[in-house]
Amino acid sequence: MDTQAIAYAVLIVCIIGLICGIVLAIASTVMAVPKDQKEADIREMLPGANCGACGFSGCDGYAAALAKGEAKPGLCAPGGAAVAKAIGDYLGTGADVEEQVAVVQCMGNFDNCPDKVQYEGIEHCSAANLVAGGSSSCSYGCMGLGDCVEACKYDAIQVCNGAAVVDVTHCVGCTMCAQACPRHLIKMVPKKRQAVNRCSNCDKGAATVKVCKVGCIGCGKCVKKCPKGAITIENFNATVDPTKCVGCGLCTKECPRGCLTMMIVPKTEANTKA
Repeated sequence: MDTQAIAYAVLIVCIIGLICGIVLAIASTVMAVPKDQKEADIREMLPGANCGACGFSGCDGYAAALAKGEAKPGLCAPGGAAVAKAIGDYLGTGADVEEQVAVVQCMGNFDNCPDKVQYEGIEHCSAANLVAGGSSSCSYGCMGLGDCVEACKYDAIQVCNGAAVVDVTHCVGCTMCAQACPRHLIKMVPKKRQAVNRCSNCDKGAATVKVCKVGCIGCGKCVKKCPKGAITIENFNATVDPTKCVGCGLCTKECPRGCLTMMIVPKTEANTKA
């Protein structure tokens, strides 16, 4: 092939490429979507966990909603009060956020609630729950296969002796563990000293006693002992209202089954100085 023809072909291709590049550059400038500086600033304040606990499609979605005034500053659980305050100050709206942590409403470990059968299958609670209700003797109890552990990004929950346990010092209240539990045994409560019923069994007392040593029997002794009316019995199970509970601990001393326990939040250097 003629060398001159090859040179012309290469030159033509280069010219076409240059023209296309210029056209694309102009188009990107003319058709560019204006950047929302407010949204970008808010996005920088968010922790980037993209957990979805705020109800939006990750931190980008939440930042966009905040910038448009379509969301409140206190919805970021991983960021907690610090992030909520920063965003509230930036937007001029303020933010009053109560930190929350996860609590597993089950103490049915191997010592308290032995398995009725040996489960052999996919090592996930969601899978075991589909097989005759799991291996636990209690149909409401923790299956201990760790779906919640896998969901937690903060190493705040572990399976100990067959039952999940939350470390409140690491929990940021992202709710991912609660969403992962197929039996809905994990609930979010304010991060403060309070009484918590660590049992989810809703069977009558006689049936509960047969399957678990620490299962709630709905006896009502805690209700009578509580000076603030913070405890009610529904479906043979005690429920503590954290907004009324003052953390006196009288109900836990009265509980004959030991399923009512005090949630103790260890003091940190920050709140010690406060």
